[in-house]
Amino acid sequence: MTPKISRSLVQNVELLRSLTDEELDATLAAAQVCRMVEGEAAFRQGEPADSFFILLSGHLKVVQLTPAGEQVVVRYVSPGDIFGIAQAMHRPNYPASAIAVQESLMLAWPGKEWNSLVSKHPQFAAGAFQTVGQRLQDAHSRISALSTEEVEQRVARTILRLIDESGETTEEGVAIGFPITRQDIAEMTGTTLHTVSRLLSAWKDKGIVISGRKRITVQSLNDLIRLAEDGRTSDTPSTTKAGR
Repeated sequence: MTPKISRSLVQNVELLRSLTDEELDATLAAAQVCRMVEGEAAFRQGEPADSFFILLSGHLKVVQLTPAGEQVVVRYVSPGDIFGIAQAMHRPNYPASAIAVQESLMLAWPGKEWNSLVSKHPQFAAGAFQTVGQRLQDAHSRISALSTEEVEQRVARTILRLIDESGETTEEGVAIGFPITRQDIAEMTGTTLHTVSRLLSAWKDKGIVISGRKRITVQSLNDLIRLAEDGRTSDTPSTTKAGR
């Protein structure tokens, strides 16, 4: 079978590296290539979990509506990540929605291919279940943070985690490598848009971060790390700038 996408486009996807060329061709032949524009959903919360995905380029945010009707940003999907794997948790429906925050390219497999893929390729299965375990650990860490940390620490930790996952060095510092709003940060940290805006404005005055429309750049990693660890910055803005 002829794969629907070139091997060269997936050669850096960690989950697929263990496959031989023949196995990769067969695996890709069962997939569809999907391109999404900003704001488009790969799937919506509550829909039947009939596909699973690997992101090739771009970024998506995973959002969940609580029983009270509040929206929570659960996490962001980066290139190389597998997502939509409700089958791995024996769930018939997607527990959240996955929405593109910029133009994105992904591979989509029918859900019926899941059992075959994990049984034929143990290394793929190990990587996929490691992803599930990491997401559970992240969820536990988030619950703990909401219970024990001040909001300033939570926001600082969240921005640092996003920088670690997708940071891009610029002349001004290190920027989160995809569009993100203050409302997104609020929904990730269990606080309000007003609080996040107040914190970012105060940090800007101290030379720690700058933010614009869907853009957050860290200028002083040292001070942001200090905030994440103990909620305090140095008395004067750090002279050590991110990316310098």
